[in-house]
Formats: sequence, C-alpha cells, structure tokens
Amino acid sequence: MEKLQENIGYKFKDQELLKKALTHTSYAYEHNVESNEKLEFLGDSILEFISSIYLYKNYPKLKEGEMTKVRATVVCEKSLYKVAKKHNFSDFLYLGKSERLSGGENRPAILADSVEAIIAAIYLDGGLEEARRFIEENLKDEIEIASKHVGQKDYKTVLQEKLQEHGEVKIVYTIINEKGPDHDKIFEAEVECNGKQLAVGTGKSKKQAEMQAAKKALESLK
Repeated sequence: MEKLQENIGYKFKDQELLKKALTHTSYAYEHNVESNEKLEFLGDSILEFISSIYLYKNYPKLKEGEMTKVRATVVCEKSLYKVAKKHNFSDFLYLGKSERLSGGENRPAILADSVEAIIAAIYLDGGLEEARRFIEENLKDEIEIASKHVGQKDYKTVLQEKLQEHGEVKIVYTIINEKGPDHDKIFEAEVECNGKQLAVGTGKSKKQAEMQAAKKALESLK
C-alpha cells in the first residue's frame, strides 16, 4: 500500500478507506466485507464534476456540445484503464479467488472502476482539492488530445459521405471474427458497400474494428 500511495502521490490518513477502494465485489462476497461499489458511484460523480470545471476554465473556445463530447471521451473506461495501468493498480486489487484465476486484475472494467473508487476515497480522506489534483494530473493529457479531435468527423461518417456522393448506397459493417480471452479480445470487422467488401479492420472493441475498416476503405478509395 505504501508503494501505491507513492505512485498516486497521496498518503491516506485512513488506510482502511484505501483498502475498501481496492476491494472488488468478488473479494467482498468471499470475506463478508464492503466492496468499492459505493465509492465507485461517488467517484464517478466527482470525476464528471471536476473534469467539467477543468474544461470550462481551460477550454473557453469549446462549445457546450463539444465540451460534453470531450468529457465523454475522457470520463470512460478506456481512459481510466490507462490511469490504473500507469499506477499499477492491478498489483493492489483485492479480488476473489475465481476472479483472480480468470485474470480479473487486468480486466479493463475492474481497473477503471477502481480508479473511480480511489478518487472518491481521496475526496473523503483529504477533500475536494486533493481529488481535483489527482484527476487533473492523470487526465489533462487525455483532455488535451480529445479537445483537438472533437470537431473532426470519424472515419465511418467520412466513408459514408464519400460513398453516397452520387446517390444512396447500402453500407454494412459485420464482425467476422473475434479472438483472445474475454478481458483482452481482438475483433475483426469488414465493411461492405452494396454487397462488395471494401476493407477489413481490427481493434480491441467492435467499434474500434469497424472504425479501422472504414479507415482502410477510405485509403483504398483514394
């Protein structure tokens, strides 16, 4: 626990609060203790609140809808998973036996939830200012990246517009393959136009695979 506190740059006065923030429901059930679910609920709200203030103060040129999009991009499993990996949260999680055996310490959803729980624990232990510092230090780069791309159209939209320049066409995305364990799957998607395959893409989610397929289709059309 000393190492984790060193990693996140915050020393807890109440060590039990930190332990609770890292206690998954599987462990809580086995040992009849409280899990981090309620802390996760509180942390999610704090994260949205602080990131909203940060966007409002630091990105005055963004419109309301754009700020909402940036916040949604950052306050999500993917971004929080990165934070958890950065600070090696997987080494400190309290997981039940079956969850541990199935590789739960590396599951993105579990790690992302633990970040929200840690945010709430920091808030309860040290106040809003400490929670704000942790959030901003760990997510400001992600916010910066998201803010630069907020006005851009995604590949699927651009491909659709390009293919429909001369009239309506039928564009279909299909997941044609998936491989790997549940917590680390790779999906393969194809995009077809009027029944003809244009490209195939891969990604760690179905959406990512479809986006990659659209990108490759655009490159082939060029």
